[in-house]
Amino acid sequence: MKKVVEFLTTNPVQYLATVGRDGKAKCRPFMFCFEQDGKLWFCTNNQKDVYKDMQANPYVEVTVSSPSYTWIRLHGKVVFENNRTVKEGCMNNPIVKGQYQTADNPIFEVFYLEDPHGIIADFSGNPPYEF
Repeated sequence: MKKVVEFLTTNPVQYLATVGRDGKAKCRPFMFCFEQDGKLWFCTNNQKDVYKDMQANPYVEVTVSSPSYTWIRLHGKVVFENNRTVKEGCMNNPIVKGQYQTADNPIFEVFYLEDPHGIIADFSGNPPYEF
């Protein structure tokens, strides 16, 4: 998990893919918040289409590439949790704080990926790191 967290933290703008409520693929820029208790946490706004899409179909994939052409593909099931500690931790990110102001904001939602699986790979020809 340490390698995954380090990669996501070093490459802060990832892309989150969902299946839209119209049945079509959707991909959006997203930010990883942090790892806590073995869970990879993200946040969003419950007024956005992405939230509604994840409510309808909670299976997502996250990807990002580094400047050195190494990439991660991470998939799992979204689990929303009204976790006050995590919400407060997210407020340490100035972008999140600027959007939501406080952990109590009623549109502010946090979620983690249940049973995350994926790879970190590159063009070296070496086998990918699977997790």
